Amino acid sequence: MRGTPAALVGVMLITAFQAPAIHAQMPEPIDAVTVDVTAGALQGSRENGVLVFRGVPYASPPTGEYRWRPPQPVKPWSGVRSATAHEPACTQPVDLDTTVANFGGVNGAQAEDCLYLTITAPENASGAPVLVWFHGGAFFLGAGSLGSYDGTANARQGVITVSVNYRLGALANFVHPALAAQHSDEPQGNYALQDSVAALEWVKNNIAAFGGDASRVTIAGQSAGGGIVTNLLALTSAKGLFDKAIVESGSLLLPDRPREKAEEMAVDALAGIGIGADATADELRSVSAQTFAASNDLRAGFFFTPDAKFKPKAAIDALRAGEETDVPLLVGTNRGEGGFGAARSFATLAGDEGAPAFLYRFDHTPAFRAQEWTNGPVHSAELMFAFDSIDQSSWGGERADAADRELAKTVNGCWVAFIKMPAGAQSFECADGFVWEPYEKGGQAALIETDGLRMAPADALPDGPGKTE
Repeated sequence: MRGTPAALVGVMLITAFQAPAIHAQMPEPIDAVTVDVTAGALQGSRENGVLVFRGVPYASPPTGEYRWRPPQPVKPWSGVRSATAHEPACTQPVDLDTTVANFGGVNGAQAEDCLYLTITAPENASGAPVLVWFHGGAFFLGAGSLGSYDGTANARQGVITVSVNYRLGALANFVHPALAAQHSDEPQGNYALQDSVAALEWVKNNIAAFGGDASRVTIAGQSAGGGIVTNLLALTSAKGLFDKAIVESGSLLLPDRPREKAEEMAVDALAGIGIGADATADELRSVSAQTFAASNDLRAGFFFTPDAKFKPKAAIDALRAGEETDVPLLVGTNRGEGGFGAARSFATLAGDEGAPAFLYRFDHTPAFRAQEWTNGPVHSAELMFAFDSIDQSSWGGERADAADRELAKTVNGCWVAFIKMPAGAQSFECADGFVWEPYEKGGQAALIETDGLRMAPADALPDGPGKTE
């Protein structure tokens, strides 16, 4: 280095010492795969024997003038769009420590531009059945990209998994007089549900590019995602976009909130951030998404509301009238949470129109959780078993034992068997010969226990811990 300035020598030496570390942190080269969808070409990756596409847009960003508007079509792009990394989750409150997840499992970046899918598919699939998954999170938390929802096990059994991000909180469930006056010809409120229908329409138009069959689509969700599925069954705009449904701990058999009440609640909550009752639509859209997420009174939104154009009837009313989309339903809860009574009612209402309803209760408590879950598996405990995603879930990993892993294969296999079940069937078989019979009032539910599945009288099962019939 004779004749080289001392400062430059220092930089060169630092660079030389850092180079191996930088190289060690670089990701492995992508084993790329490209598909063509209606908006352009997507490049995903081959991973663990399956194809994965992340950050796939199914609607335009619901930002600016399109906040609190129906989801708009994806604008075509030029060239090949990378789909190898997740886009940020929808705007929601997160911990200041970006390494700590919120109660919806999300940490780090989130954004209002968030209408994206994660797609996991078998390679060289043709006519594959499809699972469209709606995540939980109380309608204001969560993301479809979380590890518990990893679709690898499904893909290895011939099922394509499409996991959906939908708008959250006050950016999803919000009505206001100023917004109604500006676009009176459009559906108002229920934007998460409108997003969900848009995602299903995208699947109908594009899933063949991934080897999927648009006529064999099962919609599924847990907690709030189960509530999304419950409502999709009652929406005319969703009819024909799916042929089966799964609701895990999310039987949302509640009336909608009257629109006038929701508007009043929104106006009152906006006063807490200094927005007056006479605010214009443009002024409302000028408020940052993060401001809504940071407000205790606004962050959760104001629930589903009636809308003559999009949601004229609450799901519970449609079910009672026998007017819901009549498809096979798999529904249940976990022993350590409430809600089994609602799941049983759902199975009764959904199963009275011809298509069968299959009822379950998940009873397995992992050994490493025995001291915490003294009343049985809690809310969300079944997810890493339904997806066989123990190693991807923050709830599992190395702490899981052989019994957990064996049951995960069994439960996931049963979910896959339901997804593959012909829509006209009245029962299905899984778990090496277990025949899952449909629930009828006064009938049986499948108990999912450490040793496997068995049928048991459903009316004898309490609604939740410490409750009796």
